[in-house]
Amino acid sequence: MNLPDEFIIKYRRLLGAEADDFLASFDTPSTAGYRVNPAHHDLPTTVTETPAVPYAKFGHYGTVSGRSLMHQSGAVYSQEPSAMFVGATAAPQAGERVLDLCAAPGGKTTHLASYLQGTGLLVTNEINRKRVKILAENVERFGVKAAVILNDSPDRLSPVFPDYFDKVLVDAPCSGEGMFRKDPDAMSYWSLDYVEDCATRQREILTEAVKMVKPGGQLIYSTCTFAPEEDEQMMAWVLKTYPDFHLAPVTKTGGVVDARPEWADGNPELAKAARLFPHLMRGEGHFVAKLERDAGDARTPRGQAKLGTALTSDQRKLWQDFAQTVLGHAVAGQLITVKDQLFAVPDDLPDLKKAHIFRPGLHLGTFKKNRFEPAYALALASADEPATQTLAITDEQWRAWVHGETFTLDTAPTKGWYLLTCDQQPVGFGKVVGQTVKNFFPKGLRFTVYDD
Repeated sequence: MNLPDEFIIKYRRLLGAEADDFLASFDTPSTAGYRVNPAHHDLPTTVTETPAVPYAKFGHYGTVSGRSLMHQSGAVYSQEPSAMFVGATAAPQAGERVLDLCAAPGGKTTHLASYLQGTGLLVTNEINRKRVKILAENVERFGVKAAVILNDSPDRLSPVFPDYFDKVLVDAPCSGEGMFRKDPDAMSYWSLDYVEDCATRQREILTEAVKMVKPGGQLIYSTCTFAPEEDEQMMAWVLKTYPDFHLAPVTKTGGVVDARPEWADGNPELAKAARLFPHLMRGEGHFVAKLERDAGDARTPRGQAKLGTALTSDQRKLWQDFAQTVLGHAVAGQLITVKDQLFAVPDDLPDLKKAHIFRPGLHLGTFKKNRFEPAYALALASADEPATQTLAITDEQWRAWVHGETFTLDTAPTKGWYLLTCDQQPVGFGKVVGQTVKNFFPKGLRFTVYDD
């Protein structure tokens, strides 16, 4: 790999005797990984018994095709192994309020959701309008229930959520040095000046992020770069600027090592943060630090969320009939409509009228004239609560389904909506009419399955 000359010079100076091994690692193959969704059960051993990533709960080494049943159903999520260390360090507990501030494409958000297990609140935000759509697709596919998706800048969110979250994750936009091996194009915009520009932007983000951590809460900071300016030196700046924050030790295993205090101001506390180097572990590389805020009194956000309109009596009856007949269980959260769309919104949100809401909660479906049409998101969020009306389909039928085709049943059940499952994984809702299953797989997500 033709690494930038200034990059080579810089890391030979910083790493000394380690530099040869570090630089040589860029010419070795990348290591792929994926996480198993704990809401899904009865997964094949080909998914669950591959080697585990030692530092990441739910993580495995290996590859999963984006055109596979396991991927489409949300049973697995492809993620680079060292990136899994970030969610594993945050490791929120059930019931906590969690913010993923720079969230697209959604790998770390879905990892956080695996820990929350449908409880608490997960606010996931992406400032870029195009990237927030990708984030929403991945949150939907993973079946995340108690999540609100925002499309905002940190300075607009901090007044909305003062002292609010138990955990705030800042996976900061960075110079991407840890992406060189996986995405060589990242080298094309790298420079020493770009590193400084990234550090400036990270300080701006952190200035707002610290305001949203409740007293006694944590801020987890991560980058996929090796640059001290964006890593140890950034944490040294936080400690000096915000004296009510201190570094908590990060558990290190599987080749993860201490951060380098000598690359910043020499404060030995900086060694509590973690470095993932590609010459020491199986992964592309990350920096992860855990900041804790001192205990104290928290400000209370004003007002309650008003994110939509209450259901009419007709809409409520249509939904209840569907939920009782097809799902067989209630859905947690406050039910609201946005135009003709039905959502389940997490409870106890503050007033979000000054935030740009991309998705207020779990999308349940659409009200149409005298009928209710369930959403794809609701189907994929049903993995841990089996529906009353399910219809098991074959692999061949699943292939037709994801391609947008209808298919015919040899023996037809009662007409109506069914949660379709394949190999015991939910894949969407279908409507049985006669012996035909009408296709409601989203048009923008349809694909063709190719055999290897």
